[in-house]
Amino acid sequence: MTTKATPALTAYSSESGRTYRLDTLIGKGGFGEVYLATPTPQDGLPPQVCIKITSRLTAWLREAYFGELLYREPRALRIFDRFAEAQGQEMRYCVAMEYAVHGDLGAWLARKGAQSERFVRREIAAILRILNVLHRGQALHRDLTPFNVLVCEDEQLKLGDFGIATHQLSHRGVTADAFNAFSAPMEIAWGRVRRWQQRDDIYQVGMISAMLLRGDIASPMSSRDVRRLACSDHLKEVIYRCLGARGKRYEAAGELIAALRHRPPKPHLGRIAGLKGKRLSFTGFLSRPRKEAIAAAKKSGRDRAIETGTIVRCAGARPAQQAADCRRRRRGEAARDPATGRQGPRSDGDWGETVLEAGGTGGALAEDQTSYQALIALLGN
Repeated sequence: MTTKATPALTAYSSESGRTYRLDTLIGKGGFGEVYLATPTPQDGLPPQVCIKITSRLTAWLREAYFGELLYREPRALRIFDRFAEAQGQEMRYCVAMEYAVHGDLGAWLARKGAQSERFVRREIAAILRILNVLHRGQALHRDLTPFNVLVCEDEQLKLGDFGIATHQLSHRGVTADAFNAFSAPMEIAWGRVRRWQQRDDIYQVGMISAMLLRGDIASPMSSRDVRRLACSDHLKEVIYRCLGARGKRYEAAGELIAALRHRPPKPHLGRIAGLKGKRLSFTGFLSRPRKEAIAAAKKSGRDRAIETGTIVRCAGARPAQQAADCRRRRRGEAARDPATGRQGPRSDGDWGETVLEAGGTGGALAEDQTSYQALIALLGN
């Protein structure tokens, strides 16, 4: 809710020589106050700008520094002027910035609702270009919330509020001593991780993407909820990785940009007419001596069957069993049967997972269904 400012309230910039008439108070919080203001003289500025006034020197310095750094970036909220002004025995630090006509992302989504995947991809890519500039310069934003993503003319999203942005001296990140608990990764909000890294900025980008798709910033969002988003599987996969396990997130904005840009090719689904020129693989634990399986594969394939080796790290096997089997194989022993725990002979009776490939130019497997079914039965548990 906006309130009228005192009629005579102004701010003067000794830097540019402009006077700003503070017309309307449009925001207030721990950061200070934000006014809708009219610059005089206008001198190339829009007819209305925002003036952020704070008593916190550190936040003002960061805002002014990163505003200057990103001045030519079209999706960074423009900073037109920055100045300090004495008011009695106190100082107030001011930044004149671009006015976001549609407000912050949270207020805009409350009016507009869920957005299309096309809009989300386009606007998130634009925000990521700004974040990529920061990350390449070893800087961290740390406050990518829906309140700091502003919606400007033509409903374009722009990134603002660099009050807690900072540079890192190494890839280990910076101490997580300033962040918004609303959108911080859980491991940081709960104190389990004490360093903020570029991947934590990426987490916040994933949160904003999900909020745009849902049209809601208030409901809790976790990686488990990604499957219910109204978007393609590719975008779900990207958002899931942003929100998922910290060690598997995209390392920086550049990596996330590449993931969004290169969609995986669509699989060619459908039935095949035959196995001519194809290679057919059977995997699994053998229930018979291996030589019998090889003989059955040769019989069913008619002209060629190849044993490609034993796979110890198989799907569904327990890591402890895999490690034990690896040690036995290095010692020249046999693996244990996962069903009975019995250790078999090293030769043809090995219960390790085996891959058998059968095929050939004649497509014999498709023609001889009896041999094919016999092979399937032989390879089953």
